[in-house]
Amino acid sequence: MIGGPFEALPARPALTAGPTPLPIEAADAAIGAAAVVSEIPGEALNWDLAQRVAFRVAGREPLEDSYLAESLAEDFDQVTRLAEGLVGEHTGLVPSSGPARCSVIDRRAWIEANVSNFKIMMGPLAERMASAGASIPTEGPGAWIAKFARDGTRSVVSVEMGAVLGFVAQRVLGQYDLFLPEEGADAVYYVGANVLSLEKKFEFIPRDFRFWIALHELTHRAQFAGVPWMRQYFVDLVEKTFSSSDPDPRHMIEALRRVVESLIRGEDPLADGGFAGVFATAEQREVLRKVQSLMCLLEGHGNVVMDRLGEKYIPQSGRMSDTLRARRASNGLQRFVFKLVGLELKIQQYELGERFVAGVEEIAGPDAIAVAWQSPDSLPTMEEIRDPKAWLRRVA
Repeated sequence: MIGGPFEALPARPALTAGPTPLPIEAADAAIGAAAVVSEIPGEALNWDLAQRVAFRVAGREPLEDSYLAESLAEDFDQVTRLAEGLVGEHTGLVPSSGPARCSVIDRRAWIEANVSNFKIMMGPLAERMASAGASIPTEGPGAWIAKFARDGTRSVVSVEMGAVLGFVAQRVLGQYDLFLPEEGADAVYYVGANVLSLEKKFEFIPRDFRFWIALHELTHRAQFAGVPWMRQYFVDLVEKTFSSSDPDPRHMIEALRRVVESLIRGEDPLADGGFAGVFATAEQREVLRKVQSLMCLLEGHGNVVMDRLGEKYIPQSGRMSDTLRARRASNGLQRFVFKLVGLELKIQQYELGERFVAGVEEIAGPDAIAVAWQSPDSLPTMEEIRDPKAWLRRVA
């Protein structure tokens, strides 16, 4: 989740993975989820319910059992090796952990992995919320109302979480495994059924399309495993968000007040990050801004690398990008869901990131972006993403 997925609907965002595949955007979404579920006393979510809903929404792609699937594992193994070498040569970012491992998974495995990882990531938050929930009355005239409100809210948010996971599971193509322990790192996952579906629908040459996907995922691997401090920096952002979550019900009241005020002013309360932006604490909003600027840089850089290598080695790469971008723009339901969970803003940020990288290269040359990999202090802020000259002045 670096935190909306390399999937079929956004232009070219990439899903990366967790201990079992957790995307950059899924991790990013988890940061946002912390802002929402911190308002629910007691255990954060009904994970079994969320997973069942996700399975139902995701469905099953018929091509998964087709003879067409037989070539997936061998092809992805080959294009992963090829993409790995080309990305390293082009970017100068070479992971010290050796060759990447890759595997082909299905939608259910993707969902199970993400649910498992969310549970681990949100464990500390759940403990804090359980303590907060202890203050809810267990007897007296108001006890049943409090219990109904708590359990009802928990179920609603669990269903919403499951629906979003299922929706994304239909579309995710590939993911780089970000959160594996150091000794087992560097795994790349591909959701085979979704890859086959798009190859058939848009008549992409299978091996070329798979190579195109691999280029993006291996660029993310180069960013996280080839920049020594990057992985830990992102993990720290995730942990900081959960540690700053506030289970105080008064915080929810304040958030709802801000929503009403936005509506009165004629503004869209979901414009700044969906529900995560609505319910985030001041400290969480600061972390979210850092995540957003990092996502702009990584996705913008990833898209530029993929486009340049694609133009050189994949004849249909331009059509692949244009087709998937047009498909996203024409899907009203998807745009609504993305807006609700804050991914619409992320898609805009991918475009900002590409313009930032292009601006840096135009001003200072193709090697200037490498300064960003020196340290966390070298990363551009959101203001600098919009003004490459300002970033270059600061890091010069």
